[in-house]
Amino acid sequence: MTGKIYIVGIGPGASEYLTKKAIDTVKMSNYTVGSTRAIELFDDVQNKLAFNVKELLDTLEKGVRLAVDGNVVSILSTGDPGFSGVLNTVLRISEEKNFPKENIEVIPGISSLQLAAARCHIQWDNANVMTFHGRENIEDILPVINNGKTTIALPSRKVKDMAQFLIDNGVKKDRKVTVCERLSYPDERIVNSTLYDIAESEFTYMCIMVIDP
Repeated sequence: MTGKIYIVGIGPGASEYLTKKAIDTVKMSNYTVGSTRAIELFDDVQNKLAFNVKELLDTLEKGVRLAVDGNVVSILSTGDPGFSGVLNTVLRISEEKNFPKENIEVIPGISSLQLAAARCHIQWDNANVMTFHGRENIEDILPVINNGKTTIALPSRKVKDMAQFLIDNGVKKDRKVTVCERLSYPDERIVNSTLYDIAESEFTYMCIMVIDP
C-alpha cells in the first residue's frame, strides 16, 4: 500500500509561526523528517528522522522509502517549502522511486522573506524577491537592483560579502539597506544602515537583506 508524503512549511523558526495545519499533520504522521531544530518545534512526534546538512539527501531518501512502504511521512521545510525549501528535492527523489505525485501534499508556511517584508512595512508584491540560498551566481541580482523596486534577498553567503559584492559592482556604497537577522527568535535584530556599513559588519547566517530602491 502506498503511503503519503506531506512537505510541511514550518515558518521562520519560532513555534508561534507554525500553522495549525502543520501541527495537525505532524501529529498524525507515522514519521517526521527534518532538522533537529525543526522537529523540536513540535510537541507530538511519533518517530523522528533528524538530519544535519551533510545527511540531508540520505535522510530525505529514507523518508520517501518509508512512504513507499505505506507510511504517512511529514518532511519539514524551514519557511515555505516552495521558496529555498526541500520541495524540488523531495519531488525528484519521489519520482526516482516511482512514488506517485498525487500522494504528495505541500503544506505552505510563512517564509522569512514574508516576515522581513512585514517588519519593514513593505508591500512585497511590488518588490524584487530573490533567493541565493545554496547558489553562487549572485550576479543575478545586478540586472534588477536598480529597477526602482525594493529588493528583498536571501543571501547565499555572509551578508557582508553580499554587500561588498554590490559595492564592487557599481552600487553606491551609501545605498540604504536593512538587515533582518534571526527573525522570529528572541534575539531578533533589525539593522538599518548602508551597504558600506553592512560590508564592515558581522551577522549570523540567518539573515534577510532588504535593499532600498
